[in-house]
Amino acid sequence: MEPVEDGDMELYDLRVVVDRIEGRSVCGMEVGDCFTLENSAHLRLPDGRHFCVYALASVLPFLAAKQRDLASGDWLAQDSLFACPDPEERLVMRVERTRRRRMNSADLT
Repeated sequence: MEPVEDGDMELYDLRVVVDRIEGRSVCGMEVGDCFTLENSAHLRLPDGRHFCVYALASVLPFLAAKQRDLASGDWLAQDSLFACPDPEERLVMRVERTRRRRMNSADLT
């Protein structure tokens, strides 16, 4: 199968950023800490920074949907805040769409 020059699908790159911490920072993260998800599946952290694996696990199931266009009435199209499961921390993350990217689905499977 020949690759499609212009791509056959579109996905958004995402940025997940710590929006606020309403408790105490148990995992050492700070407001503004972030990671990006680019090219469908490339997770990138800023040099020298970390992101708590438990916070990541709480937002991870929603990222594939946030990369795609959603129906206007879909709750996930309207909501962009996700919480870490640690009740002491109450860390809230915001998912932002940063770039719309045209891709070939054959390159991703």
